[in-house]
Amino acid sequence: MSRTAENANFNWNEPAESVYLVHLILSTPFSTLGPKNMKSAFEAAEQYFEEAASVLDLSSSMRTLLMTPEREIKVQVPIKRDNGEIATFVGYRMQHNSARGPMKGGLRYHHEVNADEVLALASLMTWKTAVVDIPYGGAKGGISVNIKEMSIDELERLTRRFVDELHDLFGPDKDIPAPDMGTNAQTMAWIMNQYEKFHGFSPACVTGKPVELYGAEGREEATGRGVGTLTLATLRKTKRSIESASIAIQGFGNVGTYTAAYLEKAGGKVVAISDVSGGLLNRDGLNISAAIDWVKDKGSLAEFPGGERISNEELLVLDVDVLIPAALGGVLTEDNAKEVRAKMIIEAANGPTTPEADAIFRKREILVLPDILANAGGVTVSYFEWVQNQQYFRWDLGRVREELEKTLTRGFDRVWATAEEKKVPLRTAAYLLAIGRVGRAEILGGI
Repeated sequence: MSRTAENANFNWNEPAESVYLVHLILSTPFSTLGPKNMKSAFEAAEQYFEEAASVLDLSSSMRTLLMTPEREIKVQVPIKRDNGEIATFVGYRMQHNSARGPMKGGLRYHHEVNADEVLALASLMTWKTAVVDIPYGGAKGGISVNIKEMSIDELERLTRRFVDELHDLFGPDKDIPAPDMGTNAQTMAWIMNQYEKFHGFSPACVTGKPVELYGAEGREEATGRGVGTLTLATLRKTKRSIESASIAIQGFGNVGTYTAAYLEKAGGKVVAISDVSGGLLNRDGLNISAAIDWVKDKGSLAEFPGGERISNEELLVLDVDVLIPAALGGVLTEDNAKEVRAKMIIEAANGPTTPEADAIFRKREILVLPDILANAGGVTVSYFEWVQNQQYFRWDLGRVREELEKTLTRGFDRVWATAEEKKVPLRTAAYLLAIGRVGRAEILGGI
């Protein structure tokens, strides 16, 4: 079998203990916002921050404090390639804010990773952890590397050398990495193992680990399950029933599949789904279980016989009750926002709506549940994993799911109440809560 990431073959029938050894760092289950979208996404987040800061009447000095990262780390990561040559890569870790607890954020491997991108994502993590009120700050990391050109052994050496450079700067009470674009549970296992060579047994140093190495039950499903939970909550608040709702989901990767399966089981009718091969529409409802099995076997939705073929662009403007963009950032723009006919939008992806589109949706009174809340299920279950690791005690799947629903629903209710009280959109309300919590922690802790 080839040992390059490009030719990796994932066998869904493999036992759990071998999955992590065979499945390379190729999928992107925890973040779908690619580097090319990062500049606009950061600008959008900055715009949303400033809007909420104005409502809070924050001083310019406080705005600067909250937006300035605590530490920016750039390291050289040299390794010996399989052919004996020395290759040098550049790694980053941006630690944005620790006022509310140790910093939390993913680690991504991508050839376009750069300092600005990582800083943008670190700041977003600060607000995301605050809005669901888990005791974390925000961080993010990455290595500029094309994983398709790397073997498994090279990726392992790269990961371990990166830990060698940074092990004193992260850990259970400082900064806890997690999987992101181009990394997965296997990467986290390598990180934990290398970190423990310096610091002893410390499973809480990373999250998103294999279950066999103290990872949390339910972590893989967490983001999609969270999106489904908050979709139901939004429908209830707007006095709509899930049984009568038509749902379109753009993106059928990790987040999209778990979201679709959750909503179908809850009684919803998922009428459209899509992936890189295009989309499918069936007004009577698609068979989501069959679609998931098809993708596991075939690799994409191409030729799935469950409905008529449509494009990803057509899916976004379908006449449905709920639109869930769960793929790339920046797909809802000024150009197509006027054509969107959904009653509500649940942002499962990072930054799927541009500020220009968001302004149009506000004018058209299309409700938007922002990504900062909608896709926070992943980091929430990462928090549960960390808690279990700190206590050396494992929760069962039922408890993880119960605590996830409780945490997200509590955050949703608080955001909804804030929106009604301040007469602002849900996005602004989410930022108001997050900024307020971080700002108060900064002041109470002392400068």
